[in-house]
Amino acid sequence: MRILVAGAGIGGLTAAASLMKAGHHVRVFEQAPQLAEVGAGIQMSANAMHGLNHLGLGPAIAEMGVRPKAYVFKLFDTGEEIQRFALSDEHERLHGAPYYQMHRADLHELLAAKVRELGPDAIALNHRVSGFREDDDGVELQFADGSLARGDLLIGADGLKSVVRHKIARPVPATYTGDAAWRITIPVEQLAVAPEQAMSVWMGPGGHAVAYYLRGGTLLNFVGLIETADASEESWTARFPWSTFKGHFTGWHDDVQSIIDRADRDECYRWSLFSRPPIRNWSTKRAALLGDSAHPTLPYLAQGAAMAIEDGIVLTRALAMAPSISEALQLYQRNRIERTSRIVEQSTANRALFHMRDTAEIRAHFAKRDEGAERNTWLYSYNPLTTPLV
Repeated sequence: MRILVAGAGIGGLTAAASLMKAGHHVRVFEQAPQLAEVGAGIQMSANAMHGLNHLGLGPAIAEMGVRPKAYVFKLFDTGEEIQRFALSDEHERLHGAPYYQMHRADLHELLAAKVRELGPDAIALNHRVSGFREDDDGVELQFADGSLARGDLLIGADGLKSVVRHKIARPVPATYTGDAAWRITIPVEQLAVAPEQAMSVWMGPGGHAVAYYLRGGTLLNFVGLIETADASEESWTARFPWSTFKGHFTGWHDDVQSIIDRADRDECYRWSLFSRPPIRNWSTKRAALLGDSAHPTLPYLAQGAAMAIEDGIVLTRALAMAPSISEALQLYQRNRIERTSRIVEQSTANRALFHMRDTAEIRAHFAKRDEGAERNTWLYSYNPLTTPLV
């Protein structure tokens, strides 16, 4: 089939590579003048790595990424360890693929290179989508400059403010969550004390902080999420004063303070977080949504990109199984909506868990709930290549 993909982010590129590997002719249209990925750290658990391994990217990811030893939950002020569960070898033993942490830009470059390997002219830049229309014979993607592209199927992977979603589903309201996420990266040699090679989460009243390593352990990624009435733009490239960043984490553990103290004062970014409810219809007869355009999620479960990767693999399988495009798209969304909605809802629920005001309440919650066992049961155990489609 001739397949059009709107958006060259991680989800769009994964879908394109998967579809091209299956023999389809794919064109990816990106509004930016050059390919680039903003942000810093990204986490690839086994459910995502199955798809990336399928595309042949496992060895390169192993060179660039870090395999954390554990997922560790701590109190914000004392650093007291509340719970941990094993990753690294244990994660691979349980799920058949490793858990990696890596830079978003590195993964994005690998995916773009894979798409271009499969089709040197597959990615078209400077193409801002303005709409689409479909008929019995195909679908036409419309661009802001008046140009058109025609194919058999359109995949809307155009992100949080998706133009394709606007036509498929009713407008989805974006509501400020009350949280903003600070992010910094620090070369390891600049740290006074390097945290253990783990996914560390400090939890406390009105906020939480996350730290883990990137690029073979040479770079520390730190994300600090705080509750604030100051709603700014929804952008990973918005800089804010270091002094404001530092003030938000007054009273937090020395390890957190040490990391913030070594941040580049001119490279402190803050993203205001907005929530969008899951939608129940992702497709028409010849168009379907994928990734953030279908199921935008808050970053409290580290599964946003993983869901988009899963989407691309499942969509490819659905097209091979169903007798028509419209039936394939129904099969695709039928097998993705419940899982992605559960992840979106669990991620939102984690916000309340990580921001509890009472440390005794945090202890009581983790005493009753084994976070690792729960995630291993339903989240990480999913394989988009082999899970039956019904």
